[in-house]
Amino acid sequence: MNNFFNSNAWNTFVLVIMGIIAFFTREIVTFFMLGFVIISLTNIYNVLKEISSKLDDRK
Repeated sequence: MNNFFNSNAWNTFVLVIMGIIAFFTREIVTFFMLGFVIISLTNIYNVLKEISSKLDDRK
């Protein structure tokens, strides 16, 4: 289940739900800004996870 929340399917689902809400509330700019924030946080998380796994392998 942990892998599902880190998958592209989950990210796509969340973005679709946010897009629908943004469309009906007319907050399209907010939708795009939140999308950029989510993409940035996902990239930071993946880099930190990769660094952590490399440090664990060195021990």
